[in-house]
Order: sequence, then structure tokens, then C-alpha cells
Amino acid sequence: MPRGPMMQRGMQAMPKIRKGTVTRLMKYVFEGYKAYWIIVALCIAASSISGVIANTYLQELIDDCIIPGVQNGMDSVAKDLLKILVTMGSIYVVGVIASFVYTRLGAIITQGTLKRFRVDMFHKMESLPIKYFDTHAHGDIMSTYTNDTDALRQMIGQSLPQTFQSLISMIAIFVMMIYYSLWMTLFVIIVICVMFYIVKVVGGGSAKYMMSQQRSLATAEGYIEEMVNGQKVVKVFNHEEEGKAKFVELNNKLFDDSSKANRYGNILMPILNNIGNIMYVLLAVFGGLLLLYKAMNVGLQGVNVISIGVIVYFLSIARQMAMMIGQTSMQVNMVAMGLAGAGRIFELLDEEPEADNGYVMLVNAVKNPDGTLTESAERTGQWAWKHYHKATDTTTYVELKGNIEMFEVDFGYTPDKIVLHDVSINAKAGEKIAFVGATGAGKTTITNLINRFYDIQDGKIRYDGINVNKIKKADLRRSLGMVLQDVNLFTGTVADNIRYGKLDATQEELEAAAKLAGAHDFITRLPDGYNTMLTNNGSELSQGQRQLISIARAALEDPPVMILDEATSSIDTRTEAIVQRGMDNLMKGRTVFVIAHRLSTVRNSDMILVLDHGRIIERGTHEELLAMKGTYYKLYTGAFELE
Repeated sequence: MPRGPMMQRGMQAMPKIRKGTVTRLMKYVFEGYKAYWIIVALCIAASSISGVIANTYLQELIDDCIIPGVQNGMDSVAKDLLKILVTMGSIYVVGVIASFVYTRLGAIITQGTLKRFRVDMFHKMESLPIKYFDTHAHGDIMSTYTNDTDALRQMIGQSLPQTFQSLISMIAIFVMMIYYSLWMTLFVIIVICVMFYIVKVVGGGSAKYMMSQQRSLATAEGYIEEMVNGQKVVKVFNHEEEGKAKFVELNNKLFDDSSKANRYGNILMPILNNIGNIMYVLLAVFGGLLLLYKAMNVGLQGVNVISIGVIVYFLSIARQMAMMIGQTSMQVNMVAMGLAGAGRIFELLDEEPEADNGYVMLVNAVKNPDGTLTESAERTGQWAWKHYHKATDTTTYVELKGNIEMFEVDFGYTPDKIVLHDVSINAKAGEKIAFVGATGAGKTTITNLINRFYDIQDGKIRYDGINVNKIKKADLRRSLGMVLQDVNLFTGTVADNIRYGKLDATQEELEAAAKLAGAHDFITRLPDGYNTMLTNNGSELSQGQRQLISIARAALEDPPVMILDEATSSIDTRTEAIVQRGMDNLMKGRTVFVIAHRLSTVRNSDMILVLDHGRIIERGTHEELLAMKGTYYKLYTGAFELE
């Protein structure tokens, strides 16, 4: 893990649904699929209305066919009965076809939207500074790609269509109910209002805890990811019980939030179902009374239209409406989770990208007879800094040599805590500069400033005489190679991992880099040689072999400046000798910054800098520092030990 501020395991405040989140989400959902959405909306409307219209034929079926058929014989109404049944069947078929179409198109819209979200998130992630990954749990970030996008999938693919379908159906049902009986409609409205009130009270509580559940889930997954990566350390220190206790704590928090969220959601449907059943019974009684009033010629306005068919129709659509309200209320959970997920996704997308105001570019160049440089469209092996001067409207080309200078640099990961103080370094092209000091002295921090993983608070850093703030970060880092203590190998072949330093490298260039690093011999002994597949960060290889591949990768990139950050500290002495030979080959003719705990690896450095608490306290060659009989002398002779 890169060094820097301590990671905060996703304990930030629970994200709130910020103003504009819904509008922004809808823009994502509709953009690029407007025609599809129009078709989906029309099909949902057709499916909803067809179900309502088909139900209206229940009244005709009972009043015009079944009752007369019972009284006068079924032969007298057979023709009308067949006509009604065929009509109802045809309408239902239209609804089925419409449902099939909007379901298929909905799947395309949903997956297309999620694809766009994932692409945008990954592009944003690649643009973020190292500081972001130093201060955010990796499992928390992964949760955004998995849990939050899945919550969006359910919301877009299920909740939105069902809610829209229920809305259209309820409007159509209300229109038909009013058409048949105002009194029975008013009765249904009263019961529906009670149901909506319950949905508001219970659904609101569910939404609040759903957002908390998403955060707790991300935190738990971040911890799991950390523990999986650190299992060797856990077992070495017998930390299983402590690890389980911490997970139980996080899991209990997730359980509490999930229980509260689902407690509201799970009690909602039974309540609504029971209210729907009560409404069904009361509506039947109320309809029976109206039918009785009609038979008694009470004269109540609107009673004359009441019939057994109308009552049966009302019972059917009332139950249908109760089911729709219940189903829609269940989508409250999905909507809450979807909005919480959208909030976390937009939180990532709104992170400030890595600032880059540089304008000096690294280009291929050719040297003219007079010694000046000219830009070349082809790879020449000669590099130059293309520097445009706005004041004079001229462009100059400065040869890339690898001179690195730092002038009185101050830096802190946070403005209120400076960790480097007044650091000055003059590394000339081809020199080897070594950093020595205890853990936390600032060695790695200095190299992170050279490649601008972080920007300094005060002072200047120049590269070939150019302020690094003026150089585009991508071009700056292209000129720098790094071999780190923690090797990262990607899933793919050995060749793919070495070629990561130069994607268009030929097989000959790749093998030449491996030979330079001392990796060629062991690679050829692998089952498939350079085509051997590596997985799980190259767990099939030893630490030394993985480090040699890392060195070969840097050698293939062939940068003029190389940073070696304790590249041999985690391997045995015998393997170190092999790796050291590879690094010695890699360092020839380059400006090299070496960080090492083993002082034997820095003896031949042109300059050794001894750091303590962010300050350079000694500098000089190996012999000069020994002659000083200061801190370096005590470290070398064993009077002090690096911690």
C-alpha cells in the first residue's frame, strides 16, 4: 500500500441524498435511450390499461350473460358470452405482448445505464490522485462497483417500471370506478388514503435505514478485503480471535441497520394485505347495502346503476388496487437503496481529479548538426522536453538527461503537519543517490514528490532545469521508472506483465529486458515460459522472481531516472544477490534514487543522504560519511540500528 496518511476504514458520515441527485440520476437513465423509454412507457401504459379494460367486461359478463342465462337459459346468451370472452382474451393478449416488449427493452436500458456508470466510475478512479487511495478503504471503493450498482440495477430495472405501471393502472381504475359508482369509489378512496398514510410512515423509516445499511455493508466488505489480503500476518501473530471480534462488531452494526430497514419493509406488506382484505369485505357489504337500497327504491342518487356485476367488478379492481399499492410500497426499499447507491456513486464521481496544470511535454527528438533538437514523429531513442513559452510565442527543446534538483522543499500530507523540512538535493544525470534513515524519516515521501504523487507546500523541484509543476504529469512519470518493495503483478502472462512498461514492445525487446534484469533464465524454466499465466498477484512465483519481473518491466520502459524503493528488503540474502545484479544493470547510465535499509546496497552511491524526522542531517559519499563519525557511521558500525 502506498505510504501516506492512515487509511480511514469507510467511517465517514453516512451519505445524504444531496439536492439534485434524483435529477442527475434520471439524466443518466434517460440519456441515450430516449426512444427506448418512449416505447417502454407506451408498452407499460398499454399493459396497465389493457388489464383495467379487460376487467370492465366482468360487469357485462355477469349482468348481460350469467344472470340472464340463469333466468332464461344459456342458449339465449351464448353468442354474447362468446363475444365477451373473445374480447377479454384479445385485450389480455395485447397486455402480454406489451409486457414482453417493455421487459426486454427495460433489460437493455438497465444494463446499458450500468455499463455507463461503471465506465465513468473507472475513468474517474484512474484520474484520482494517490492521496484518494491512501485515505479510502479499497473494499469501500469496490463496494461502490458492486453493491451500489446492484442497488441501482434493481431500482432502474424493477422499481421504476413497476411504479409507473401501478400509477397508470390506478389512474385508469379510478376513472372506471367513478364511471360505474361514485359512492363505492368514495368508499375505496377513504381506505386507499389510510393505506397511503401507512406507506408514508413505514416507508420513510425504511428509507432512512436503507442508506445506513449501504454504508455498513461497504465498511464490512472493506474489512473483509483487508483481512483476506493480510491472512499471513493474522496467522503469524495469532490474531484470529481479535479479527473475528472486530468482524463481529462490524457485522452486528450491519445486522442492526439491515434489521431496522427490513423491519419496516417486511411489516408493510402484511399490514396492507390485511387492510386490503378488510376493504374487500367492507366493500362487499357496502355494495350489498346499495343494492338493497336500489331494490327498496330509496332514491339515493347513483344507486340505480348498482348491479351485481358492478359490485363484482369493484371487488375485483379494489383487490387489484390494494395489491398494486402493496407492490409499489415494497419498491420503497429498492428506491431508497438505489438512491443511497446513486449518492455513493456520485460521491466518487464528484471527487476532485488529480490537478495537472503542466504544459511541458516529453517528445521524441532528433539532434541537428548544430546540436539543437527537433521534434520527431517517430521513435528515435532520443527524448526532449517540449517547452512552449507563451510570453515570446516560441518553443524550445531541452534534452532529457535526468538532472533532478530539489530546493528547500517543505511538505506535509496535511497542511498542519509538515513531514519534510528544508530538503535540498542535487542529483546530476547518471548519479546514484541513496536515502538512509529510520522508518518514517521521509525517504519514500521524497520520491513521491519527484513523480508528483503529492505536491509540495514550499520550495521547488526542477527536472533538467524545468520546474516539475510545468511538466505534464503523464510525461513526467513516463520519464521515471519505479521498482517498489511491494510488487504488483496483474492477471495475465509473464510477457504481459513485463510488457506493462512498454505495451508495443517486441518479443526481442521483452527478452532483452528480462536478460538485463536477470529474469530470463527462470522465466524459460516456467511451464509455458513467457506465456505462463500469473494470477493472484503472481502467487505462483517466489518473492525474488516477482521482483525480477518488476525490474524487467522497468528495464523495458528504459527511463532515464529510476527510483528503487527498498526493492530487496523482503527477500533473502542469496536472492538479493541475484536481484542486485539485475538492479545494477538497470542503474547503468541512469539517475537513480535508492531507498534501502541494508547499508551494504548503498556503499557505491555517489551521494548518501541520511534523514531523520523529515530533515537531511548528513550527506556525502560512503567514505565521507564514515569519516564524519556521525549517525551514518554509527549505523554502519552497528552502534545504531534502523527501526
